[in-house]
Amino acid sequence: MSDLAGHLGAFGRRVAERREKLGLTRGQLAERAGVDEAYVGYLEEQSESAVREAAARLAPALDTTAAQLLGEAPSGEGGAAAGAHLGELDEDECVRLISPGGVGRIAYNGRYGPTVLPVNYRMAGGAIVLRTTAGGSMEADLRTGLEGVEYMVAFEVDRLDEGTRTGWSVLVQGSLHHVTDEELAEAQASGVDPWAGGDRRQYLRIAPARLTGRRITLG
Repeated sequence: MSDLAGHLGAFGRRVAERREKLGLTRGQLAERAGVDEAYVGYLEEQSESAVREAAARLAPALDTTAAQLLGEAPSGEGGAAAGAHLGELDEDECVRLISPGGVGRIAYNGRYGPTVLPVNYRMAGGAIVLRTTAGGSMEADLRTGLEGVEYMVAFEVDRLDEGTRTGWSVLVQGSLHHVTDEELAEAQASGVDPWAGGDRRQYLRIAPARLTGRRITLG
């Protein structure tokens, strides 16, 4: 619901702009897409304010809040689901879960104390690969200044389903080093691409030494 509320209006405008650019009527677009013309009109005319108004009207009848329906409430509210069970994950399952990559959190002791940052990552050769700005604060914090001495970090990845109140979390502990010339091709082949953009050409590599995890299941 949060994506709907945040993007439906913009989505409708983009549909209308693209349709008009192609010189299509709503009816012609509907025929091409195999949907009703009224549905095309609904998508183009809907707005975020209308979605929010609908959420406000429906929430009391559903014994919840508009924020909950729109997905804007803080994660983890509402307590555990009936039959929730927290179990440990073995190392193989931890590797399987984090292998697709995505967004994780790196934790280390920086110049101003304990630091935790969200970063995009990918797996390559059994290691976690991420990118940062050469000469930036994180890159500088993670240099030991001693040849052959690596920086010990923690790296956490989780996936939570607010609807089912299930999910998992994996914690990786290991050594980090700046990718060498010999490792660069493999790191680049991982395809890691930071959302933050910018000139983030410095690759970092975390070699897992210990993997632990937890999963919340039902029943």
